[in-house]
Amino acid sequence: MTILDRLTGLVNPTAALRRAIHLYDIGKHAEAFPLLAIAARAGIADAEFRVARCYLEGSGVPPSRMEGARWLRRAADRGSADAQALLAALYVTGLVPADADGKGLGSERLFDRDSSGEADFAAARDFAKKAAEAGSASGQAILGYILTNGPKPMRDADAAHHWYEQSAAAGCAEGCLGLALSLARRGGTAERGRIANEIRRAADAGLPTAIYLLAVITEHGLGMSKDPAAAARLYQTAAEKGLPSAQFRLGLALIDGALGGHDAAAGEAWMRRAALAGNIEAAYVLGDHYVKDRPPNYAEAASWYLRAAEAGHQAAARAIASLYLTGNGVAKDDKEGRRWLRASADSGNQEARVDLANLLLGGTGELDDTTGVAEWFEAAASSGDLIAAFNLGLCFAKGVGVRQDEGQAAHWLRRAAEGVPEAQYMYARMLLDGRGLEADLPQARVWFAHAADAGMLDAKVALAEMLLNGRGGTSSPAAAVRLFEQAAGEGHVGAMFALGALCEAGQGLPFDQKMAQKWFAAAAELGHGQAQLMLGRYLSRGLAGEHDPVAGRRWLEQAAAHGIQEANDELAEFASDQARMKVQ
Repeated sequence: MTILDRLTGLVNPTAALRRAIHLYDIGKHAEAFPLLAIAARAGIADAEFRVARCYLEGSGVPPSRMEGARWLRRAADRGSADAQALLAALYVTGLVPADADGKGLGSERLFDRDSSGEADFAAARDFAKKAAEAGSASGQAILGYILTNGPKPMRDADAAHHWYEQSAAAGCAEGCLGLALSLARRGGTAERGRIANEIRRAADAGLPTAIYLLAVITEHGLGMSKDPAAAARLYQTAAEKGLPSAQFRLGLALIDGALGGHDAAAGEAWMRRAALAGNIEAAYVLGDHYVKDRPPNYAEAASWYLRAAEAGHQAAARAIASLYLTGNGVAKDDKEGRRWLRASADSGNQEARVDLANLLLGGTGELDDTTGVAEWFEAAASSGDLIAAFNLGLCFAKGVGVRQDEGQAAHWLRRAAEGVPEAQYMYARMLLDGRGLEADLPQARVWFAHAADAGMLDAKVALAEMLLNGRGGTSSPAAAVRLFEQAAGEGHVGAMFALGALCEAGQGLPFDQKMAQKWFAAAAELGHGQAQLMLGRYLSRGLAGEHDPVAGRRWLEQAAAHGIQEANDELAEFASDQARMKVQ
């Protein structure tokens, strides 16, 4: 600034403002600022507003959120509609510190480290209302936004629509966008053309969100002709302007080729930009991408899942929990896995609730994890969810999250038995044993049959035992044998032992000790203690023709290790026989 400019400004602040505006417009911001300051100190509202903008944007002066706030507030109090509108916008976005005339403000991008991040809708409404009533199109758009998105007591959809219409009529891009969204919320399909027109007006003004929405309606043909190629170009434009939602959609389109172009590498790059800019869905999708890659890159997936989970993404929290529980991509940590599973479940993810409940019911959870589990299942079970009813029955049976109550367990298992084989089997066992309700052997047989028909091996074996012994109905050894053979053929160790016992006793099957030994051996190899006892007895005594005292003793020792007293007795007798033989 020249000496003449300074002297002119001191004598005539209005002239100083005119000169400052000229210098600013030709890019001489540093020379313009002192003249703006002179005019501002003289109390000219427009100058105060311009000084505030200089401080906020760092134009011609080092950026200062505090000074920008002070001058903007002075201009607003003098009736500057522009200052009132900007102040309202900054209150809405939470960029107003508490140390600039009691309020203050800042620009998020320039002064992010100073931002309080707490919106003040009441103060924003006061300033926006003044600006709107003074005819500021920006103020009208901001007031419409506040009346739409502010706290519920402050909302007024009709008044917001009115102010959006006023703003849009004046050509304000934000007003056009707000009007389009207001029309869409009113749900009139007849308004699709008008909605599209208002979005286009906002997009033509360069508003990134409007460009993105124009891409969406162009992609789907809402209020205009469907044009995938044009939609892709619009997504690209909005993405290049830094809008994370557009970057995410562009990334998806390039990866799957949905809009005509396919470039997986470019798509992943846009997805990364979106995720790093805070789009949590993009972070989650990236995690899924790396999990499904061949081979999977669990470490990379974990980093993206964790980013999304920390921002509150339900499915991502469940996904990172799974990685911690399995040790894929991260160090195995059951506690951390349960923590994330609990976070996902608490936020409403039904699959995570089931996962967490299964951990608890399997005995791998902790006491604190049981909170809410039964309530989750009861809500779903009461609405007819049979799996939830089954899990709730287990909760009552095992006392997980509720007081143990076999009567309630039987009630919920009976509900679940209408379609869940595991519930049919458990309910049948309660009927058989008289737990939680009166014993009813015929009904127990019926429910075992349902579960057996669904392919449950334990149910086949339980039904076979009832058929063999005539419990709950007539005896049918032949039908029992068929069930035992089916279950044994599918690897059920109890069924193998039962077939060995039937062959030995000649019940339902011909007496056949060789076949009995074969079935005992099959069950013994799979760890069945009683089968190991019988195999040891057969081999040590040569009951089926094969005499092998060494192998017999080994199997008896294994049976004894299961706590079977008869095996200990056999071993003692075996040792006594060996001693007598040495004496002789």
